[in-house]
Amino acid sequence: MNDRERDDQQTGRILTRREAFSILGAAAGVRIIGSFAQASPAVPELPRCVGRPEQTEGPYFLDTKLNRSDIRSDPSDGSVIDGVPLLLEFRVSQITLQGCTPLSGAVVDLWHCDPFGVYSGVLDPGFDTTGKRFLRGYQVTDDAGTARFTTIYPGWYPGRTVHMHFKIRINPSTQGSYEFTSQLYFDDSISDLVYRHSPYLSRGLRAMRNQDDGIFKVGGDQLMLALIKHGQGYAATFDIGLQRT
Repeated sequence: MNDRERDDQQTGRILTRREAFSILGAAAGVRIIGSFAQASPAVPELPRCVGRPEQTEGPYFLDTKLNRSDIRSDPSDGSVIDGVPLLLEFRVSQITLQGCTPLSGAVVDLWHCDPFGVYSGVLDPGFDTTGKRFLRGYQVTDDAGTARFTTIYPGWYPGRTVHMHFKIRINPSTQGSYEFTSQLYFDDSISDLVYRHSPYLSRGLRAMRNQDDGIFKVGGDQLMLALIKHGQGYAATFDIGLQRT
């Protein structure tokens, strides 16, 4: 078992229905759907407050300090990773006693493997990409709590289903910092379509689907990206509400 296969079990938890009511029940302009709070339709510019489960960081987070929206290139040589384009928008909000509000100034890190299951910047039993920084970067949320990335549909590697990693940090350089780490997942049927084409096709048939992945089984259905077709690729918006203690 290599480092990529040693992603640990889920950490953290999601809010219960009782907790969601206790936090947001007295706030105006919000309504409860299931276990989570959502901004009122009267103010559609607000991102939805959606609780999400934390999951393991995995072995390959690097604090690259690459502030960039398009993470497809490798700064070391200017090369660009080929793959199906993916536009990903995070809408980050904060759950407080006063309700759900956009969270500005949060650092959102995104990283994932290339079409062949390779991560940049690491020494792995199967590859050495030391010094590379492709498919890594961060954005700072704007006043609407939004951070946008241009990347590619990730590939796969043995031991895991198709996924991406993300981390949201608040005041990362201070003593009172906060971070939330988790993963994003894809519908198996869309992955099947993507992997029929180059450059993914040469990778061969993947060995694991969502329902067989031990990490996905613990909350992964709440971390699925709802993809829509966008040009030659896909786009998705991911809403997440954070409850800081």
